[in-house]
Amino acid sequence: MAPMPRLALVDCNNFFCSCERVFNPALNGKPVVVLSNNDGCIISRSEEAKALGIPMGAPLHEQQEVIRKYDVRVFSSNYTLYGDMSARVMSILRDEMPAIEVYSIDEAFLRLPSDFTEEHARALRAKVLQWTGIPVCIGIATTKLLAKLANRHAKKNKALTGGVFDLPNSRDPDGIMAATPSDGLWGVGKNLAHRLKGMGVTTALEFKQADPAPIRKSLGVVGERLLRELNGIPCLELEEMPPDRKGVMASRSFGSAVESVEELEEALANHVARAGEKIRRFGLLATRMEVFLRTNRFRKDERQYSPGIGITLERPTHSTAELMTSARALLHRIYRPGYRYKKTGVYLANLVSEDEYQPGLFDRPRNAGIDVDRIVDEINRRLGDPKNPVITRASQGTDRSGKGWKMRSQRHSPHYTTDWRELPVVRI
Repeated sequence: MAPMPRLALVDCNNFFCSCERVFNPALNGKPVVVLSNNDGCIISRSEEAKALGIPMGAPLHEQQEVIRKYDVRVFSSNYTLYGDMSARVMSILRDEMPAIEVYSIDEAFLRLPSDFTEEHARALRAKVLQWTGIPVCIGIATTKLLAKLANRHAKKNKALTGGVFDLPNSRDPDGIMAATPSDGLWGVGKNLAHRLKGMGVTTALEFKQADPAPIRKSLGVVGERLLRELNGIPCLELEEMPPDRKGVMASRSFGSAVESVEELEEALANHVARAGEKIRRFGLLATRMEVFLRTNRFRKDERQYSPGIGITLERPTHSTAELMTSARALLHRIYRPGYRYKKTGVYLANLVSEDEYQPGLFDRPRNAGIDVDRIVDEINRRLGDPKNPVITRASQGTDRSGKGWKMRSQRHSPHYTTDWRELPVVRI
């Protein structure tokens, strides 16, 4: 009988905070938090910050007393840095493993070779830390759900596990499941946990030992898959190739309310440029575009207006100029003066591969002339970064740093790895 294939989940610890520490060692041992867009809420916490009782998702203004009292270091989100550090971690994992699924910016599932041991996992963890400075935890099991569970145990009991845990080869896997609440399982949200509780299931072990028939009847296929995965029967395959994108969204809340259509045009033009770069990177064309505006729904003292509009484009395109022209026309159709807008954005939908798309008889060939967009993309990739390109179009504004639509980011760390102007300096 062939041995059961095994998987591992590699999870970067407190990833955003860890990225900030790589280039600022003075942060080691200090409480650190990273904020969401517009410096609104706390989305990443170091272990020291968690120990102070700072909740995940807490609004920054509610934590000011704790931050001042314990000198918590606060950073605006630096997604350019985090994305680059993630790519470095995933590159190491790809070189070491036969198959990998990048599940999120800080997580990846690995298909393990038959001779892979816990010692190999510890060596892999040490290599990632040495080469990138990012600490990771590794959970090993026979299914994705169990690998998630193993990783959870490795992370919560780091002093005991050393950041690596092999669930099937542990001394008491059922004991670990018994100590894991059902809502601590991957894929079990509050809704599902509440329904499981109504069936007398409150722990992972009780779920594992449940009768499949009532689980299927009450929770459907999703519940049955979770049950099978808990019993070591793989139902969720490793996705080595990411699924085709169906759409790309580009949007950000404004740093302060915007009323003029000119500022909205600039903000939207920047979002369109970003969305266009994304679909070109993946070799896609947009056949539909949607544009929206939002006022601040939390300001009950202000009039609310949140329109959206969409069109099917005359022909599929990834041309920034064509996309900007269409987006600007849509914006003017929904813009109304007298409102304080908090957000605008663009959604490029019904994406098709540029290699597979069949052009019309009278369409101009896409390879005719100089491809300005791809030249600009390459220059920006080499000399800038997606959030701070060195070449922009006039419609994106000439002084974006001072505009009201610019996102608040007052505690931003440098782009240490992607901008020549912000490389770390070492003094000896």
